[in-house]
Amino acid sequence: MATPNLIEVRSMHRFDEAGLNIYLEKEMLGYSGPMRVQQFEGGQSNPTFLLTTPSGSYVMRKKPPGDLLPSAHAVEREYRLYKALADTDVPVPKTYILCEDSSIVGTPFFVMEYLVGRVLKDSNLLDQSPENRRKTYFEMIRILAALHSVDYEAQGLGDYGKPGNYFVRQTGRWTKQYLAAQTDEIPSMDKLINWLPENMLEDDQTSIVHGDYQLYNMMYHPTKPKCIAVLDWELSTLGNPLADLAYNCFRYNEPEVDQTIEGIPTESEGIAEYCRLTGRDEIKGWNFCLAFSFFRMASIIQGVYKRGLDGNASSASAIQQKDRVIEKADIAWRIANR
Repeated sequence: MATPNLIEVRSMHRFDEAGLNIYLEKEMLGYSGPMRVQQFEGGQSNPTFLLTTPSGSYVMRKKPPGDLLPSAHAVEREYRLYKALADTDVPVPKTYILCEDSSIVGTPFFVMEYLVGRVLKDSNLLDQSPENRRKTYFEMIRILAALHSVDYEAQGLGDYGKPGNYFVRQTGRWTKQYLAAQTDEIPSMDKLINWLPENMLEDDQTSIVHGDYQLYNMMYHPTKPKCIAVLDWELSTLGNPLADLAYNCFRYNEPEVDQTIEGIPTESEGIAEYCRLTGRDEIKGWNFCLAFSFFRMASIIQGVYKRGLDGNASSASAIQQKDRVIEKADIAWRIANR
C-alpha cells in the first residue's frame, strides 16, 4: 500500500517474534532477519502484519487467538487459493510459505509478498476524477468476471467446495453461525431465517466465489485504475457467482450511500457489463441474491461483535458493531419484500 495504516502489534495479538524469525530463516527461501513487526489496522477477521527485514518486506496473515466459530478464519484455504490463482487472469499476491504448526506464533499463518498500491477504503472515490471512478469500477467488474470464468478444476480446486446448491448450504451455514454468536433478538434476522429457505433460488451454477468482493479487498496500481491484487479470500469457496455479484452491489442498496456521484456506474450498468463479460443474457432472482447477501453480512458482523465482547477481535471497533447487524438485516428484509 502507498500509505498503509500501521500500528504497533495489539496486546491480544502479540506473538514470539524471535521464534518467527528463526522459523522463517530456516524454512523460507531468500528470507533473512532480523524483522520489525507492525500490525495493519482494520480487518475484523485474520490479524495481518507487516514484516520489515533486510531481505525485503512481507505480509503475514494468521488466525486470531481464542475460541473460533466453526470453519471460520481459514488462512490455509486462503493460501491455497493464492497458489491456485497465480497463473490466471485474477491478480493475487505471490505467496512464500504456509505454517500450520501453532507452536510458532500461536495459530497457523502464511507469508506473502508486500505489494505497493492503493486499497480504496472509500467506495465514493471522491479524490478521483469521474473518468477514473468509472474505470476503477469497471476494472473491479472485469476482474470479477475473470474470477468466475476460471476453470477451477483445471487449477486443482475441484474439491474446494461443493458444486451446486450453494445458496441452500450457505443459508444453513450463516444461520448456524448467527445463532452460535447471537447476543440479542433481531426480528428481521428471525424473519429472514424463515424466508430464505422458502424462497430459494434455483442454483445450478458453480464457479470460484470470493465471498467478500468489494473495493476494500482490492489493491490498485499506485496511480492507474488497474487492479494489481485481489485480497482476503478467507470466505472463498465454490459457489454461485451471483452471490459475489450481489455482494458487490451493496452500495446501491444502502440508503445512506450517495448514489449521485459522477462517474460511478449505476447498479444496472454494472450488471450489464458483468453480463457482457460472462456471456449472460440476464440475471434471474436478483432480489433473492441481494437479500441473501445482506443476511450473510449481518451474520458475519454478528460474529465480529461477539468476538469483540469476548475480547479477541482483530479490530478495536468490533465492540461497536451491534447496530450494523440490525442495519444489514433490516435492509435484507426490505429487499426480500420489494
